[in-house]
Order: sequence, then C-alpha cells, then structure tokens
Amino acid sequence: MNISLTPHFEELVKNKLDSGLYHSASEVIRDALRLMEERDQVRGLRLEELKKEIRLGMDSGESTPLDMESIKKRGRERLVDKENTK
Repeated sequence: MNISLTPHFEELVKNKLDSGLYHSASEVIRDALRLMEERDQVRGLRLEELKKEIRLGMDSGESTPLDMESIKKRGRERLVDKENTK
C-alpha cells in the first residue's frame, strides 16, 4: 500500500523517527492508526453512554418548571446554616 502525506505530516513522521521512538515510517503510521482506532472506540462508548443517559432522562417522567427563587432561597438558608455552625 502506498500513501501520500502532506508536507506537515511528512515532517511529523520524520520528527518521530528522529526522536528514536520509532524505527520506520510504517511503525509511526501503525501507531497513529492504533490511536485512531482507540479514539473511535472511546467515542463509540461515550455515544452509547450518552444515549443511555438521554433515555433515562426521557423515561424519568414529566418535566416540571424550575422555581429559581425557591432554589436560591434554599441555597441562602444552607449558607446561613453553614455560617452558624462555625
């Protein structure tokens, strides 16, 4: 198989070879492909997890409007309680 690289990627491969971490351009490319495969697997797992979380949210029941004033009031009360226990 022959591949063509842009000058940017040719330089990247050359730098990897110069670093001594790789012995051939093929090793660099194989490692890059393994990383790409791993990244794709992680993305797939994240997507499945996101789908599960969305389904849990959808199945959790009817949504209700947030009462921001009530939330702020409870937060302020908790802050006062925390300051009083010091």
